[in-house]
Amino acid sequence: MTTLVIGAGLIGSQVARILTEQGEKPVVMDFAPQPKALSEIVALDKLTLVQGDVLQPLPLMGILRTHNVTQIVHTAANPLLTLGAQRDPYPAINLNVMGTVNVLEAARILGIKRVVVSSSSVLNHYLEGGEDDGVFGKEEAFPRPTTFYSATKQAVESIGLNYAKWCGVEFAGLRYGAAFGPWSGNGGGGPSNIVREAMRRALAGEEAVVPPGAMEWVYSKDAARGTVMALQAKALGSRIFNVTMGAITTPAEMADALGKAVPGARVKFEAPAGAGISLSNRQSSGDPARAKAVLGYEPQYRILEALRDLADWMKRHPQ
Repeated sequence: MTTLVIGAGLIGSQVARILTEQGEKPVVMDFAPQPKALSEIVALDKLTLVQGDVLQPLPLMGILRTHNVTQIVHTAANPLLTLGAQRDPYPAINLNVMGTVNVLEAARILGIKRVVVSSSSVLNHYLEGGEDDGVFGKEEAFPRPTTFYSATKQAVESIGLNYAKWCGVEFAGLRYGAAFGPWSGNGGGGPSNIVREAMRRALAGEEAVVPPGAMEWVYSKDAARGTVMALQAKALGSRIFNVTMGAITTPAEMADALGKAVPGARVKFEAPAGAGISLSNRQSSGDPARAKAVLGYEPQYRILEALRDLADWMKRHPQ
């Protein structure tokens, strides 16, 4: 059995690490591989690293055939996620939607049974509408996404579910919370970079900046663990799963956890410039009950444990 991990970044690197620890040698594909950053997470000699682009379907098919891939994890995403898509919609729509279509279509043609795709908890938050109480035939029966990024993730889920229904592809879409964790390379998304910078400042004895809004987080190691669980579950079906910490973290809770992870840390509350659209004030979290019941997923890292682990990693990998 060979897994192709598409996207060798914040979460994909952790997926590759878990698979290698289980004795597999995954194929890891990235548009712009960052071997140095990846090697800080997983030994490069335990995987096969290739350059590839999900927007190029024929080379993608070639990689799948060459390496006899039997299952796929697709984590590639546009830079800066919500914020990046608002700034430059077309490439984000193209990459998120058509990139995923290319992956699913390749799986259909080659008979690859299972494809696990990154969705996002933005679909639990960036919505409006639904005034017609879900009555079919009413124009506003169902909520609609309010950002380009959330609209692409709704499309990804819907397309994936139809590939499962009509084409026999075992599709799973994972709604990650705002992810952060060990990663020194480019990418990772706005929230991840905000937490990493706050931790860097705290470790340097500088004032750390914490966003003023509540957030639904997930640690990258938990996101990857949930992904591998979806990849390996015996009975999956066509399902969507919330993979988060299972709770909303308030700014005060984030500041308190940061102060415990780095004793003496000084914290101020301030929204980073231009990040408002990607840092909504969230009042409720997605329900992780389905992920627990079907996959056995429960978060191992709450906010304090996650920040302590990140602090330890950043001390061992100073930038």
